[in-house]
Amino acid sequence: MCGAQHSLSKDRGAPAPSAPFGRRSKYSGQSVRAMPMRLLTVGKKRSRGTQLLVEEYTEKLGYYCDFEDTLIRSNPKLTSDVKVQVEAEDTAMMQQLKPDDFVVVLDENGKDVISEQIADLIGDAGNTGSSRLAFCIGGPYGLGLQVRKRADATIRLSSLVLNHQVALVVLMEQLYRAWTIIKGQKYHH
Repeated sequence: MCGAQHSLSKDRGAPAPSAPFGRRSKYSGQSVRAMPMRLLTVGKKRSRGTQLLVEEYTEKLGYYCDFEDTLIRSNPKLTSDVKVQVEAEDTAMMQQLKPDDFVVVLDENGKDVISEQIADLIGDAGNTGSSRLAFCIGGPYGLGLQVRKRADATIRLSSLVLNHQVALVVLMEQLYRAWTIIKGQKYHH
């Protein structure tokens, strides 16, 4: 695991402070290390619409950094025991993570973030010495204990519980938005 935990991993579940109008990322308009990003999601075959959106945002993110999307099969042991299912998915996800990855876990109990904070997280991760930024989305029963303990930051995209395919699309759009914030582009107003 990388050295110090990112500030977003603290006070999990606490609401983010209200952002003043026009809040800017501390990295807006600055040069940020374009470290490779990897998205790890647990699930079955994605719906056609979800897959099309993932491909669209993967292409857009490719202008800013190397981006890899990895789908980990849910319930690899084909069990009806939820605990066994989550543990098997947890093991499969841990096998995909490198020791020097900066790991961001999406969890309903994570810290609420605004778009500028995701831009800051990307910039901060580039300054940690990590080789890659990895985002992890669990399956229908969430992420296992190993991955949650491995996290350098734990965030949530909404106070609502989101289906993992919906969370995936929201995250992809927010990663793209974060890069446009960093680059000072007009996508985010």
